Amino acid sequence: MSLLPFFHEGICEAGCDEAGRGCLAGSVYAAAVILPPDFECTVLNDSKQLTERQRYALRPIIEQNAVAWAVGVVSAKEIDEINILNASILAMHRAIDALKVVPEHLIIDGNRFKPYKNIPYNTIIKGDGKYLSIAAASVLAKTYRDDYMNALHEEFPMYGWNQNKGYPTKQHRNAIEKYGVSHYHRMSYRLINDQLKFDF
Repeated sequence: MSLLPFFHEGICEAGCDEAGRGCLAGSVYAAAVILPPDFECTVLNDSKQLTERQRYALRPIIEQNAVAWAVGVVSAKEIDEINILNASILAMHRAIDALKVVPEHLIIDGNRFKPYKNIPYNTIIKGDGKYLSIAAASVLAKTYRDDYMNALHEEFPMYGWNQNKGYPTKQHRNAIEKYGVSHYHRMSYRLINDQLKFDF
C-alpha cells in the first residue's frame, strides 16, 4: 500500500514522529517534516519497516526535498522529571519550533498530543505507515537518535548502545547489573528485572 501525501490537501502540513520512547537510556528524539505536494518516494515507509541502510539512504533525500524539516530532543533527565509521554510530546514541540516554515496543520503519529500554539492537528495511530510526512519524520528521528546513541557508545561501550540503541535487551540489562548505571540512564524506568533488590 502506498503512503498518502496529505491528511488535508492544499495546505502546509507537517508530519511528526518520535524515536526512543521505550529505551532505558538516552534522550528521546522527534522530527517534524513538511513535504512538497509533488514529493514521491516509493521506498519511504515507517522507519521500523526499513533496514538501517535504507533509513540512512532516505535521510538526505528527505532533507534535500522537504519544504522544511527539524529535529527536537528531550534529555533523559527531563524524561525522568516529566515522564516519557510528556517528553515525547515536548520533543515534537521542539521540532516544530525549529521548522523554518510555520505549518498550517500537524499530523502526529500515535494517539496522544498536546496543542501546539494555535495550529490544528490530528493524531493518527500507526500514521508512520500511512502518511509520507510522518514516515519521513520517523526516519529522521530514528537516524539522528541512532547517531546520538552510537556517539554515547564511545563513552560507555559496556552497554552495547551501538547495537541496542538503549533499548531493554538482555545484554543491556545484564550490563546495568554488572556495571551500574550511567548518567544517561532513565532512572524513572525499570532498568533491571529485579530492580527492587538493586541499589543504584
